Amino acid sequence: MPSARVRPALVAVLLLAACHATPRPLPVPAPVRPQWRAVELALPAGAVGRPVPRDAARCAGRWYVVGGLIDPAGETRPAAWSSSDGVTWSPIPVRAQSFYGRQHVLYAVACRGDGMAALGAKTGGVHGNPRTGTWVWRPGGPLREAPAAFELFGGPRAVSASRLAAGPGGWLVAGARVGGAAVWTSPDAEGFVLREGVDELGSDGRGRTAAYDVAAVGSGWLVVGSLLPPGGAARAPLAWFSADGRVWRRAALPVPKGAAGAAERVAPADGGPVVLGPVGDRFAVWRGCDDCGSRSAGPVGTAQGWRRVGGFGTAGPGVPSVDALAASGRRLVAVTGDGAQRRLWMSRDGGASWLPVITPVPVPDGGDAALAVAVGDAGLFVATDDGKTSRAWWGSLPAIDR
Repeated sequence: MPSARVRPALVAVLLLAACHATPRPLPVPAPVRPQWRAVELALPAGAVGRPVPRDAARCAGRWYVVGGLIDPAGETRPAAWSSSDGVTWSPIPVRAQSFYGRQHVLYAVACRGDGMAALGAKTGGVHGNPRTGTWVWRPGGPLREAPAAFELFGGPRAVSASRLAAGPGGWLVAGARVGGAAVWTSPDAEGFVLREGVDELGSDGRGRTAAYDVAAVGSGWLVVGSLLPPGGAARAPLAWFSADGRVWRRAALPVPKGAAGAAERVAPADGGPVVLGPVGDRFAVWRGCDDCGSRSAGPVGTAQGWRRVGGFGTAGPGVPSVDALAASGRRLVAVTGDGAQRRLWMSRDGGASWLPVITPVPVPDGGDAALAVAVGDAGLFVATDDGKTSRAWWGSLPAIDR
């Protein structure tokens, strides 16, 4: 008969074994699996080559894709398409007016009820810098290159013109100059005014600022970006709010102590704007206030107006990035890069939780590859480009995701 004195030793052995056992992995959320259907971005009449889609948007019941065409010799030209349902697409006639404009690839698009505008660029000149310009479209007409002086977006102080947005107050481009974060404003997208060196927006004694994206919130503007402190190597995420595009108020977005990161994309959503960016080894999600239209800058102009609501993903072999963010109601869709692959994510609850989305084809991160996305009530549109082949898709969502 076994001695009772053996039992404590046996228990100790079992506990020791349990401590050294491989921990059970946390459950992985089931991915969203849209029913993908290939759609066509038809070439304009007489064009040769293949489409190179770079950005997509949806507003006022219409969908837009912008990018370019690349011919067998590697020469590019600007291109855009529109659709009423995200499935059947028609090319928009394009009218360029400058030497570099005729070679542009359009890389950012924004829209509102009375039309669409885009940013385009082509590398050129003695120093090989991007020759950037804006384009504007009104229903029934061509997509026209807007006339602009060279130093509006270029010149010795140029750094970047990243994204643009449309709202009740007009149109706004967010980017950076040598003096830090800068914006360009326009009432109609026909011509923009550069605003650099603006208090709170530009660089100052607190460090160097850069702006990466912009959204219209209420009757004002929300710009997101980063701050690089003097002598530092780690960025911190920032947001700026302006009621008129001229006077700006800065807010530091909350991050864990000692963590570095940036706010790279913003989208207006039900319940307040949502901001995404890499922080540490994950992608952080911040939400702003419910009422962002205050003429006195509103809560999003203060650090107290923001809260971090979660995170998703993990770091890859390279520098993580958020490449796109689109919203429809409380549904959000994001594109991220990890240095190896671009990935698609969806949130059904306004950004608190995220699920991976199975893309129709894998898309590498880097080089000439791209993954553009726009989302609507019934599904989402994606355009993929792996640097050699480009395709477009419509994804019908399962009932649980609608």
